[in-house]
Amino acid sequence: MLAIYGPVVAQTAISFEEEVPSLEEFAARVRKYLAGHVCLVAESSGRVVGYGYGSTHRERAAYRWSAETTLYVSPEFHRQGVGRQLHSELLPRLASAGFCNAFAGVALPNPSSVGLHLAVGFSPIGTFPRVGYKFDRWQDVAWFHRVLREAPPS
Repeated sequence: MLAIYGPVVAQTAISFEEEVPSLEEFAARVRKYLAGHVCLVAESSGRVVGYGYGSTHRERAAYRWSAETTLYVSPEFHRQGVGRQLHSELLPRLASAGFCNAFAGVALPNPSSVGLHLAVGFSPIGTFPRVGYKFDRWQDVAWFHRVLREAPPS
């Protein structure tokens, strides 16, 4: 997973991190996602080619039924259905875990990610202009929403 994420951090503005996390830091994040949400990997011939997870949308208690989703796919597996497959597993699992809403932020421009989110049922809800500064320029983030279930579990 870190082999996929590291180049995204180092070479793109898709992630707003500026330093590639250590393996220990990254493993701690995965443990956190698994403890309260869902984390999945896609494999091809025993190799991780993509991953997706749900995480805390915001810290306040009223947000507890909403999750933020994140997906990363190895570049050589882009446009091969890996992202769609990850979403098709991730979103129902988040719903089963009690989450009612999924939110996703996409650093712009990223037409492939925007297209994927629209294709799997997310709706655009707005753009945060100039919200991140990386590689000596301001970056916008488009936000998307998808209802996972109508109400929290009783």
